[in-house]
Amino acid sequence: MTSLWQRSRRSRSSTRDLATIDDYMAALQQSLGYGGFSPLGITQSQPGQAAEKAPTDLTGYAQLFATNPVIWACMVARMSVFSAPRFTWQRLNNGTPSEMFGTAELRLLEAPWPGGTTQDLLNRVLQDADLAGNSYWTRQGDEAVRLRPDWTQIVLERRRHLQGGDLGWRRYGYLYQEPGCDPVFLWPEEVAHFAPTPDPLATFRGMSWLTPVIREVQNDNLMARHKRQFFENAATPNLVVRLAREVTPEAFAKFKAKMEAGHRGVENAYKTLYLGGGADVSVVGSNFEQMDFSAVQGAGETRIASAAGVPPIIVGLSEGLKAATYSNYGQARRRFADGTIHPLWQNAAGSFAPLVTPPGGGGSGAVRLWYDARNVPFLREDAKDAAEIQGVQSRTIRTLVDAGYTPESVMAAVTASDWSLLVHTGLFSVQLQAPGTQSSTAPPELTQGGS
Repeated sequence: MTSLWQRSRRSRSSTRDLATIDDYMAALQQSLGYGGFSPLGITQSQPGQAAEKAPTDLTGYAQLFATNPVIWACMVARMSVFSAPRFTWQRLNNGTPSEMFGTAELRLLEAPWPGGTTQDLLNRVLQDADLAGNSYWTRQGDEAVRLRPDWTQIVLERRRHLQGGDLGWRRYGYLYQEPGCDPVFLWPEEVAHFAPTPDPLATFRGMSWLTPVIREVQNDNLMARHKRQFFENAATPNLVVRLAREVTPEAFAKFKAKMEAGHRGVENAYKTLYLGGGADVSVVGSNFEQMDFSAVQGAGETRIASAAGVPPIIVGLSEGLKAATYSNYGQARRRFADGTIHPLWQNAAGSFAPLVTPPGGGGSGAVRLWYDARNVPFLREDAKDAAEIQGVQSRTIRTLVDAGYTPESVMAAVTASDWSLLVHTGLFSVQLQAPGTQSSTAPPELTQGGS
């Protein structure tokens, strides 16, 4: 392990100047194994052992989160819904999810640190996953401790085949090292690792959804700068001013300085321009309407929102608002909840399972850590749909029982949506029996005399 720690320290001490966005992209791709230097995203430490590199893009992506309004809106929308449920235990009856309940063991996730709540925990979890692709947590007593993603490496070990040869990698543990501090090694069962989007060039490491759209983010920032320059330079199209060739350089410089002082900047926008003899003004370039600026910018915003799994209408982006209706919003909300948030909740519940002990020790697998989203405001429409489905199912159960099927088989068939599970009692209602037929279960007739 010593060689791995030393290598980790050397990698953190190296620096690189990033002058342009292309330099940043090259450094990011190289650090994650996409630049041709480390095809597997793995750092060799000693024979038979390696570590998947910690993502080094957290700081840069955090700056994008703090400065780009589209990324901010998408991430905040994801976090606001993702942090709404609470953790719970769910019982499994023959592998089928059943009732949910709580125990004192869940206090770690309900109050993860002094003053912290489940919402605080889940906000941090998703923020790390969005920016770095990974979120790492461990348990110290009754407190959940965050491991900063760019300071955490996944230690791997070669898996040997029984007949000889290598068969991929297995997770040996985690190495956490803060700058200037001694490294800490943690076993896999001590760490909750949330990585919702796997990195295709790694075995266990996750990938940020920002990585594929970083150039779209760059374009969006350039458009914001373009708007700023447009307003700072008189909020009008560019002008070309021609003077007669007889004008001396000194007179030209004075004319230029005087014109800029009186007509440049937002405060001087739309002022009438007066020119003396020999000066000619013509307009060059395009204004926002001519270049269809809103459509170009809206397309870039939509691509960013698509990578985040957030429908544009949810976060109020321009292209989403153009198609905004109550019906469209309901469809977008369902897509956001079913296609983005529910998979993240399921992954988070499974990722944090190592930090808590289920009732009964968990050896039987009859109880799992799960999430309770029944009181999430964003899903109230889903609760209405679920109630309607349960109403239809209850009427189906009543009909099948009245038709002579056993109640137990009816419940199993309706729950599993498998009609082959129905078992008939052999009894039919009187409407299905021939006239004069006596039911085999009819009560015995009373004898004469009432005995």
